[in-house]
Amino acid sequence: MKIQRYALRLLAKWKNSSDRKPVILQGARQVGKTWLLKHFGDREFKNVAYFNFERQTELKQFFERTKDPEQIIENLTLVHGSAILPQTTLIIFDEIQECNEALNSLKYFCEDAPGYAIACAGSLLGVAMSRGASFPVGKVDFITLYPLSFAEFLAVADQDLFRYTESIDKFKPVPDIFFNPLRDKLKMFYISGGMPEAVVALLDKKDMQITQDVLQNILNSYSLDFSKHVDIKDIPKIQYIWASLPSQLARENKKFLYRTVRTGARAREYEDALQWLVNAGLVYRIFSSSKPSLPLSSYDDLSAFKVYMPDVGLLRRLSLLDPIAISEGNRLFTEFRGAMTENLILESLMHQFEGLPRYWRSGNIAEVDFLVQYKNRVIPMEVKSDENARSKSLAFYRKAYNPELAIRYSLKNLSFEDGLISIPLFLADYTTRFLDMAGS
Repeated sequence: MKIQRYALRLLAKWKNSSDRKPVILQGARQVGKTWLLKHFGDREFKNVAYFNFERQTELKQFFERTKDPEQIIENLTLVHGSAILPQTTLIIFDEIQECNEALNSLKYFCEDAPGYAIACAGSLLGVAMSRGASFPVGKVDFITLYPLSFAEFLAVADQDLFRYTESIDKFKPVPDIFFNPLRDKLKMFYISGGMPEAVVALLDKKDMQITQDVLQNILNSYSLDFSKHVDIKDIPKIQYIWASLPSQLARENKKFLYRTVRTGARAREYEDALQWLVNAGLVYRIFSSSKPSLPLSSYDDLSAFKVYMPDVGLLRRLSLLDPIAISEGNRLFTEFRGAMTENLILESLMHQFEGLPRYWRSGNIAEVDFLVQYKNRVIPMEVKSDENARSKSLAFYRKAYNPELAIRYSLKNLSFEDGLISIPLFLADYTTRFLDMAGS
């Protein structure tokens, strides 16, 4: 099964850039970084030279002994077994966070040997940087690889439906002949999520149990990272936070509460553990905005935030929600007070918008699920997990701030009226397109 990732376009753009720098492909473990770089290299370059600093620990000596790019390439060529040439060879440094000197060498490749195409992958790069690893600021490009979006999943699951969604260019209701199967495919996406191995297990092998096992193995590998890369004193704290995520999201008010992690837990005792999960890319922390104005980041209430997972399939598996729910109406969408659906929408927003979304509250009166900054507008977004799309909080916000555009995600059909864009959940990946259509 061939999965076409949108990030391939970003890598192609990087390759052809006139001021190309070494690129770092960021992302959590198991999102497919290594496969993507190798696939890209095979497709776009004559040769690929792959080096893994976690498995080939002896490589570190090459970077400790010299900072000269040509000398480093000469040594790497001996390991690779064939010539590593500028322009025609893609050099892949995998798990680069395991070698601080290799990370630092990217500065010298950028300055002294820009002809070499170097692509790096780092699952725990954010953790390494937080511990003071020297970093070549301004000397590298970044691309973030997320789990598959639903649109990427759909391109594999049903090409005809994917072509239909790609063709939408007007605010017209989606016909039932497309709407119903798109809703069913979205249910399947809730089962596997966007982790490539889980997608293959579900769509290619058509085996629900293998899908379950794949997701559990990924969760287990994350737990192993806790023990391998975290100070011993912090391991239990991270495990408590990780285990609490489903219950955090299941509450009506999804604001993160440390006392939900463990009885008597306090922020000062657990905030470093939470930050580790954020740095590792295993959770997203979404701050409350005290004022929905530009720039959004200037109005963060650092004491109030919500925490989501990077993949809805992992959230389902961590929550022990059985895949049989796929046959139980809209239960997958509504489970845990709609937490699964909010998580899905956040994942979609991460693919489309710069920076993290925020959310907004007005005491106990109203809460708007997400705010995003787009083309110097603040766009309020409310998420509904079923066809009941009454948006009291969004209506309150619109009356208070009179935004030009607002968005409601639900299982209602596509429409645009009086500044409100109604987007079916399965079309969330086209949000920026709809915003452009509405603003034109």
